[in-house]
Amino acid sequence: MSTDSNISSTLSDRSSGPFAGLADWVADWGAVTIEGISAAGKIALFSWQTLSWLLFRRPRKSTLLPIFYQVGVLSLPVVALTGTFIGMVLAVQTFFHFRELRMETELGAVINMSLARELGPVLAATMLAGRVGSAMAAELGTMRVTEQIDALSSMGANPIQYLVVPRFLAFVLLIPALTVMAIFMGVVGGYFYSVVILGIDKHHYLYNTQEFVDSFDLFTGMFKSVFFGIAIALVSCYQGFNCRAGAEGVGKAATSAFVHSFVLILGLDLLLGITLDSFYYMLWPEGASLFQ
Repeated sequence: MSTDSNISSTLSDRSSGPFAGLADWVADWGAVTIEGISAAGKIALFSWQTLSWLLFRRPRKSTLLPIFYQVGVLSLPVVALTGTFIGMVLAVQTFFHFRELRMETELGAVINMSLARELGPVLAATMLAGRVGSAMAAELGTMRVTEQIDALSSMGANPIQYLVVPRFLAFVLLIPALTVMAIFMGVVGGYFYSVVILGIDKHHYLYNTQEFVDSFDLFTGMFKSVFFGIAIALVSCYQGFNCRAGAEGVGKAATSAFVHSFVLILGLDLLLGITLDSFYYMLWPEGASLFQ
């Protein structure tokens, strides 16, 4: 009894000593680090299984078409509307500053390059993550909670091949088309507000756009969108597959799918932007592109 009491008193002294706060801080960060490494390993295995099934067995057409319709067709209105307003907002925010510099005719180059390289793909991916990604995570989470995924496994079907691969293909194949729609509607919205409402000369607006925006800018946005689609699909499906029990777990899965997808979109946008710019100036140091 005396030994146990001595041990407990020693532990209590350590927990209340001068280094108690430091020990708690180290323990908290250690737990976060272990949890992060474990989650990274799980999503890496999940991604590997998805890609493996994608390479060795194609999903059925009857499974693909409804998901393609949900991801692509139903997302067109919100992506087009968002792109239109973003083009107008860019025109509003940049016109007065450019007019002070007597460069208002350069608006076409600034608006359209921003839409093609950054805002178009990022906004299309964000809308897709918010409209489809979170709903997909909630749908798969509900299937996990109601044991429908376990029922698929018991019947001999692989849940990843049946549920994840079609959704992965839908995101990867359709997000470039949605990005083109966002860019196109943003260009239309910026042109309408700049030329029709602000009265900028149409000829100089289009001429500066043609001079400063080339096909490589559009290629940059399209290239980024593929990686955005991969990130949204894998994160949303992973969150749904690993949903906790109950309605609260389904809600958290949907929220986590959007938040993590959005953070990944921004991180990938930065990394891909740096990589593509370095690649561009490595091939064309003078800034002249073969795509032009």
